[in-house]
Amino acid sequence: MRHPIKPLAAVAGALVLAGSLTACGGSSAASDAKVVTVYSADGLKGENNDGWYDRVFKDFEKQTGIKVEYVEGGSGEVVQRAVREKSNTQADVLVTLPPFIQQADSKGLLQKYAPKGSGQVAPADKGADGTWTSVVNNYFGFVYNKKELRTAPTTWDELLGSRYRNKLQYSTPGVAGDGTAVVVKAIHDFGSKEAAMTYLGRLQSNNVGPSASTGKLAPKVDKGELLAANGDVQMSYAQSKTMPNLGIWFPAKAGGKPTTFALPYAAGLVSKAPHSANGRKLLDFMLAEQAQKQVSAIGGGFSSRQDVKASDADATALGALMKGVDVFAPDWDDISKNLAAYVEDWKSATHS
Repeated sequence: MRHPIKPLAAVAGALVLAGSLTACGGSSAASDAKVVTVYSADGLKGENNDGWYDRVFKDFEKQTGIKVEYVEGGSGEVVQRAVREKSNTQADVLVTLPPFIQQADSKGLLQKYAPKGSGQVAPADKGADGTWTSVVNNYFGFVYNKKELRTAPTTWDELLGSRYRNKLQYSTPGVAGDGTAVVVKAIHDFGSKEAAMTYLGRLQSNNVGPSASTGKLAPKVDKGELLAANGDVQMSYAQSKTMPNLGIWFPAKAGGKPTTFALPYAAGLVSKAPHSANGRKLLDFMLAEQAQKQVSAIGGGFSSRQDVKASDADATALGALMKGVDVFAPDWDDISKNLAAYVEDWKSATHS
C-alpha cells in the first residue's frame, strides 16, 4: 500500500524476487515456465517473512512447483509500472487497492478471470466486468501511540491541537493507497470536497510532511516519534503484534460516529501476462478456503469469501475493533476518474 518498489528477501525458497523484472518475461522465459510474477501493494508481506503472502506463496510453490516472483510498491506505483511495461508485459498478477485497481482496469491492464471461489465474494468487492476480485478484505483506519495517549483520539478536530504539532503524519495521496484514503474519508466525513480540503489545509501545520510509505509510519508511532498516523486495519493490526504501543482508531466528525470504508486488496490477471495459466492458479489458490481461513490469524485481515468464517482469536479481536464503526461505500469509479483532480486540490490546499 504504499511505498516505492523494492526487492524483498526470498521466503524459504518459495519467493524468488527480482529487483528488476527483465528475467520474468519476454524471450527470457518460456510461457510454460514454472514461475508467476506478482506486482503488489505492500501490507500482506511480513517484515519477518511471517505474513499472509509468505505462507500462501510457500504453500503454493510446495503444491504446484511454481515459484512466485514478487515485487511490491505503492498502490499507484505498481499500476504505473505495469503501464510502462504494456509493450513488454512482465507481471502476471496485479494486487492493489481501490481506486488504483479501477485505474488499472480502465487502462486495459487486466483481463477477465473469475478465480475459483470468487462466487462467494460480495459484488462490491469484485469488478462488475470480471477483471478483479478482492483476495483480502480490509478497512481504512488510523493508528495512535497507546503509551503517550491514554485514550485514543476520537475526532478529526483533535488532530488540530498543539499536542500533535510535528507529531502527526499521513502518507501521500495519489502515491499511497492509504494516503489517498485519507482524502476519500475526509470528503465523506466533512460532506464535501471543499470542506475536506479546508480541513486538510489546517491540519498541515501539524503534519511532519509527505511519506510514500504508510507502513513506515507505524514504527514511528510505536516509538513515540509520532502520536498519530494513517494506516489500515489489516496492516496496522499485523504490525501491532510486534509494536506494543500501536493502537487503531477511526476519526469521526465532531458530534458524529466513527466511520470507515472497505479498502480491499484487489487482485487481477494482467493482460498479455507471460504466464497466464500460472497466474490463474495463484489467484485460485489465494481464494481457496485454506488460504482464506489464514487471513485473520496470519495476515490480520478479513476473508474475502462470505462463506469462510474464521473463529480464531484474531478474527474475534478484529470483529470487536469494528463494532460501532459506520462503514460507508465510496463511489470508486467516480474517484478513479477524478483522482488526479483530487490530488491536485489536495496539493493546493496543503501547499505540498
